[in-house]
Amino acid sequence: MINNHKPFVIVLILSYNGKHLLEDSISSYLANDYPNFEIVVIDNGSTDGTKEWVAKNYPDVFVLRTENNLGYSGGFNFGLDYAFNKKNADYVLITNNDVKADSKVISELVKVAETDPMIGFVTGKVYYYDMPDTLQTVGYNTDPIMWVKGHKGQKQKDVGQFDTIEELELSDDIFMLVTNNLYNAVGGYNTEFKFQGEQMDWQIRAKKIGFKIFYTPSAKIWHKESMTIGKSSPFKTYYDVRNTLIIVIMHRDKEFIKKYHKWYIRSIIVKPIIKSAIKLKFNYTLAILKGYFSALNWAKRNKKLSLIF
Repeated sequence: MINNHKPFVIVLILSYNGKHLLEDSISSYLANDYPNFEIVVIDNGSTDGTKEWVAKNYPDVFVLRTENNLGYSGGFNFGLDYAFNKKNADYVLITNNDVKADSKVISELVKVAETDPMIGFVTGKVYYYDMPDTLQTVGYNTDPIMWVKGHKGQKQKDVGQFDTIEELELSDDIFMLVTNNLYNAVGGYNTEFKFQGEQMDWQIRAKKIGFKIFYTPSAKIWHKESMTIGKSSPFKTYYDVRNTLIIVIMHRDKEFIKKYHKWYIRSIIVKPIIKSAIKLKFNYTLAILKGYFSALNWAKRNKKLSLIF
């Protein structure tokens, strides 16, 4: 896997009690045709024997273990520091453990990144694992009030409609190549966003100083979708509610924030609370309320409540 004529890539796979998911992700990345890369699994405080399992089944894969669960952003920051500062990687491919990668994914991401030093992130096509010809995301749709309005291409059968290399406004980080240039200039994830929304904040900070997010249709993975925190859970709901508001307060102006907050109260707080209460899912009701008040407490601590009300 070593060829000094190509930029050095470290594939970072974050896993928390996800030993059962790693076979697809590790084996598919090992099968990549790129000549100069290593795979590092971040064992984020797992209690399922992840480190031992990887050592036994994939002895060439390095396991970077944390004794405690640092969350999504903290776990990846631990790996980013190792990859860029200790291993001097040119690129890091951040990727989830619940994926299967195409054999050309690393090559295609690097090919695009090498075209412009101000490209900071590169991603590609994410398909549903159980519907292999159907897209989950090829970036985010944007909206003048909501800012982010769901995934571009979601649930569309891939018939070539997204087959152009292009710059994106924002994207998910299910898999995302990160450049050394960007990391040195911006750093990693903000751990204020322990789960959910962390990539959006990171990308916005990078864009503010001129970095770009690119998409290539030739880089492809298949995603099993929220296998660690749950596709729909009170845990995920809390962070979705909390972090979407904090990101807007952090990065948008007062006029936008006030308009957004009106939409947010109606669509993210009131309607979901009514829906969850009708279905007697009071744990979701509580998660929504806790998420909202946690965001308000953050705004209060940071003297930003006046931007909302």
